[in-house]
Amino acid sequence: MLHRAIPFRVFTMKSLLRTCLGLVALSLGACSFLPKSNDKTASAPPPVVQVREPVVALVLGGGGVKGFAHVGVIKVLESHGIKPTIVVGTSAGSFVGALYASGMSAFDLQKTALNLQESDLRDLTLSSQGFLQGEKLQSFIDKQVNNKPIQNFPIRFAAVATNLQTGEKVNFNYGDAGQAVRASCSIPNVFLPTVINGKKYVDGGLVSPVPVLTAKDMGADVVIAVDISARPKKSASALSFWGMLDQSINILSLQAIKMELAQADVVIQPNVQRADLLNLDQKHDLILEGERSTIQKLPLIQQAIAQAKAKLTLAANAAQ
Repeated sequence: MLHRAIPFRVFTMKSLLRTCLGLVALSLGACSFLPKSNDKTASAPPPVVQVREPVVALVLGGGGVKGFAHVGVIKVLESHGIKPTIVVGTSAGSFVGALYASGMSAFDLQKTALNLQESDLRDLTLSSQGFLQGEKLQSFIDKQVNNKPIQNFPIRFAAVATNLQTGEKVNFNYGDAGQAVRASCSIPNVFLPTVINGKKYVDGGLVSPVPVLTAKDMGADVVIAVDISARPKKSASALSFWGMLDQSINILSLQAIKMELAQADVVIQPNVQRADLLNLDQKHDLILEGERSTIQKLPLIQQAIAQAKAKLTLAANAAQ
């Protein structure tokens, strides 16, 4: 019986082995009918291109009492969501520009402008270099900006002046705001030169009445320039504070204005020729004129910003 059992057990082992091998083969064959996995890894989505907003500069030119038109310009820009990241001003433009760049809203700026009196700024003196000191002007600005230095303004700002010794343009973009504006407004033979760190500075209108190139140098993609250099039909008294501020615009200045305005993207020229430099009651009318002229240029301003945005987008995609 033992002899018969051995073949039976061997047969059983062989059958089991064949059966297992068959099952393995069947399984492998079945795997061949399964859908093949894609060996290629899924491509990652393209990175999102970060495009910065265009740097918009508001350039405010000089022109005495006509500078109240700058307030109207700012009112319209602000009401349409156009907030410059750079403000540059010469003379009266630096006066308005410093207040705005320091954080004043357009409403507050208008309120300050309408309440401003000549006595707030005028301080007579006897000197062969001029008959206005400029100290009251400096103090007024410093008070309005809460004594913040220019570099702490929420909007980048520069006041343009002229180095009296060299005749070179100087851009004040840090330090005492009142002192910078005083230098920018210091018309020779009217104001005493403003002394800063031992150097004398006078009105920026002598070299850059509408400082477009300064804004470009500061990195502006879009420059909105406001030119108030047009001469009023009514001449001002030599003793009028605002009339004296308007004297910085001369023949050489007009040539400089033409050259710089050609570099601007949009030029706003309020109709200020009707201004009476002896009549401060016209402040409101000048503000309204600034508003009217800016409303007319809004489509061009919006187009210039859109085009600058498109250029920045193309450049960002090309650099990717």
